[in-house]
Amino acid sequence: MDPSHAPPHQQPASSPLEDRLHAWLDGQLPTAEQPALEAELAQHPQAQATLQAWQAQRQALRQLHAEVLNEPIPPALSATLLRANQQRTQALSQWRWAGLAAGFVLTFSAGWLARSHTPNEASIAQWGRAPSALSQAGLQRFSQQAGVAHAVYSPEVKHPVEVDASQQQHLVQWLSKRLGRALTLPDLSSQGYSLVGGRLLPGENGARAQFMYQNPQGLRLTLYLGAVDTGATPPKDKPVQRTTTPNEQETAFRFSEEGPVPSFYWVDQGFGYALSGPLSRQALLSLATLVYQQH
Repeated sequence: MDPSHAPPHQQPASSPLEDRLHAWLDGQLPTAEQPALEAELAQHPQAQATLQAWQAQRQALRQLHAEVLNEPIPPALSATLLRANQQRTQALSQWRWAGLAAGFVLTFSAGWLARSHTPNEASIAQWGRAPSALSQAGLQRFSQQAGVAHAVYSPEVKHPVEVDASQQQHLVQWLSKRLGRALTLPDLSSQGYSLVGGRLLPGENGARAQFMYQNPQGLRLTLYLGAVDTGATPPKDKPVQRTTTPNEQETAFRFSEEGPVPSFYWVDQGFGYALSGPLSRQALLSLATLVYQQH
């Protein structure tokens, strides 16, 4: 045969006896088959010698690394394993608490929204006629959005507003055009508050505006305003007569503490106003009345 065409070398296949010897050595041979293998080894001294050689080899390998296997775990490795276990436990705990927190937020949000759809009878009796359930829910959302906007922008140091008080005329013209209504900037200087500026914000029924005021101590108020769907329009033959406070033809002053900061909010001819700030109810009411009188 031409050597160049010789078949490649192949590893000889192991015999069934060798396979069973390996299985026995590895502890994989079924107990029921062991007596038959022992009887077969008694008739094949060579196979018995092979098994003994394998057993000796395995024992030698075990002895070679016995010192390492019996050594205590190094302190550095123990510390690493301990930290890894603590991090895993902490991660599992955080996931568990995150799940509980998410469930609490969902439950609280559902309850809060359900509450916002229920008119406050005490405030209705004190401040005026109750609007419809639909308009009440919309006004509550308006107040909550005002509080969130206050919480987001009032802490800002460098960019609390888009247009500052030095451009007051431009600010009023710009926001009046965007909101589709001639706006008036209330003057709160008699109460110690000066204008910081204002910005444009999105709303459910179009654009909203926010005006920011600040006193010498650095305390900030925000006036949030924009169109609100109250579900009612005044009769055409009976125009609304404005008074010093919202009358029964309008949505009366309402006080809310459900947002990030307290606020008084009201509606004047389809336009919503919300004055928000970290003040007492009476102090905020005085300022809200002053704002209303200037609109």
